[in-house]
Amino acid sequence: MRNDENDKKRFLFLLCFLIIYLVLWLFFVNPFDFVSQIVKIIMPLMQFIINGIIAGTIYALIAIGFSIIYRTVKYFHFSHGIVYVTGAYLAYLLFILLGINPLISFLFSIIICCLLGIAIDRFIYYPLRKHKASNLVFLIASFGIFILLQNLIQLIFGAQILTLRTGQVIEGRHFLGAVITDTQILIIIASIVLFFLTWLLIQKTKLGKAIRAVADDSIGARVTGINSEKIITAVFAIGSALAGIAGILVSLETNIEPTMGFNAILMGIIASIIGGIGSIPGALLGGLFLGLAENLGIWQIQAGWKNAIAFGILILFLLFRPSGIMNVKPEKEKV
Repeated sequence: MRNDENDKKRFLFLLCFLIIYLVLWLFFVNPFDFVSQIVKIIMPLMQFIINGIIAGTIYALIAIGFSIIYRTVKYFHFSHGIVYVTGAYLAYLLFILLGINPLISFLFSIIICCLLGIAIDRFIYYPLRKHKASNLVFLIASFGIFILLQNLIQLIFGAQILTLRTGQVIEGRHFLGAVITDTQILIIIASIVLFFLTWLLIQKTKLGKAIRAVADDSIGARVTGINSEKIITAVFAIGSALAGIAGILVSLETNIEPTMGFNAILMGIIASIIGGIGSIPGALLGGLFLGLAENLGIWQIQAGWKNAIAFGILILFLLFRPSGIMNVKPEKEKV
């Protein structure tokens, strides 16, 4: 009891000291200079926050697709990252090289990404499921597909940096001292809309109920008449569509290169773990948390520390909250 009273006294003393210090500081320094200093701090900070939200929505979109697949099949679909790259390169092929209408180009790119995801499942994962392969085998196979398709894309398009951007560069919109472009606004809005549509699909539709049933208990779902393999095919189509859309959205803002998928899938997996692996709302929260943490973290240090910040956050979550923001209890996996 006495210790508590001493702690309160110390706290009040420190609080009074800080208030007196602030008052004296404002008295001897021009208050207008104080305000201008605050504005100078807030303006670049807002830019980092907006950049963090943009990056976070892309991470979230990748994480949502990854989480839907992981939640259903219970293994890491690492080649989800190459589907993301494929979406960007298909959009470049159809829109830039062939000159097809952008909306039609993007739609066909998304459809082909769906088919690619289904093909990976049917020709690679399905035989492994039939042989009851361990999760380690699935991970190695998935990584092998990733490397194979990445090298195939590099063989076809070359290693040079490409872009979907055409026309003149237009100045962005000013918001609270920060600058945001129309493309970045599109990325944010599209990602949020896709999140809500995916959540509604999983929670409110017959297909969504079947997906949740297979995710919870695939054997029990089969007993009730649900064809689990058809549901897994649908899940890969949905997840791959989201990956393809993410690739297209990113290519509207940044450059395209064959190796862009590796960092993207790593950030998507980290966002999934931070949010709670397998949780769709968790993927959104994890993506936004990671994007903001990365960009605010490099406010005072070099941008090269971005990945270090991301993996540092991942380690902290694995050590102190492995269930993630949404408190999703991890399942035991066979290796």
